[in-house]
Amino acid sequence: MTADTPARTTLDKATDENFPVAPFFLPRAWRSDLMALYGFARLVDDIGDGDLAPGGADARLLGARPDDGPEALLDALEAELLRVFEDDGDGTYGDGGYDGTPDDRAYRDRPYGGAPGGPAHPLLASVRATVRRHDLAPEPFLALIEANRQDQRVRRYETYDDLLAYCELSADPVGRLVLAVSGTSTPERVRRSDAICTALQIVEHLQDVAEDLRRDRIYLPADDMARFHVTEADLARPTANASVRALVAYEAERARALLDEGAPLVGSVHGRLRLLLAGFVAGGHAALDAIRAARYDVLPGPPRAPRHRLLRRAGAVWRAARGEG
Repeated sequence: MTADTPARTTLDKATDENFPVAPFFLPRAWRSDLMALYGFARLVDDIGDGDLAPGGADARLLGARPDDGPEALLDALEAELLRVFEDDGDGTYGDGGYDGTPDDRAYRDRPYGGAPGGPAHPLLASVRATVRRHDLAPEPFLALIEANRQDQRVRRYETYDDLLAYCELSADPVGRLVLAVSGTSTPERVRRSDAICTALQIVEHLQDVAEDLRRDRIYLPADDMARFHVTEADLARPTANASVRALVAYEAERARALLDEGAPLVGSVHGRLRLLLAGFVAGGHAALDAIRAARYDVLPGPPRAPRHRLLRRAGAVWRAARGEG
């Protein structure tokens, strides 16, 4: 795969994340699987944000037309995803972790409508290998696509609960896939993972308030904005006034509480997986520290934590986990 392929361009964005996506200390097979999952999630987000060039390489690989917008591209991606879960025997989804629930049965029995031979996009080909290696279910992948469909329809969130429901689609599936790939899923670990992933999503929303507004999206709950007397015009200013800072501080503490709720997940696992999960939690705390250091003024641009602060935070999370484990 050359440096200018769609897959390489997408995966290069991993270096901009708040937390390590697939750090060097993981086994090579894990790194490959996690990067495949990250690549899929990144591609879905790029489509949902309208960042793919019309008629570009990604769109062509998905079989889209040059004038297709995000909704059509998401439909094309879902069709490509169906090829990942193609059952070579009967044209339906394979086992994929089928658990017998009605929703899961609907996914399993959904007919595969693509051409034989698997997906054409290289990122989806990597995902297919990961899916088959770990017998992954389609639901987390479909949820990520649905979250980005929701982004095309929903531009504002009335309540915090509405935002949490969005995070269940846009963030929580990623943590569930990490647990599935590592073979460590339990109901309690999934619950803790969901808290961490939701927190990380909220942190990203806080960092990207200005960028999201340029896309005509606001992920700050409307009822919280009203409580702190924040208007959309306030969010469009070059710097935050006192009301915006107070609102961001409030949402940041909510995210920190979710990180703390999820943190026992780190101590419940061992070895290099513990290091990875410590990095996720530390990345969220370090980003929140950076927001606090900016005095909650996120409007000039995303506050970013320097690497040494991330490492310091990771060490603190690791030490706390050792005490729990």
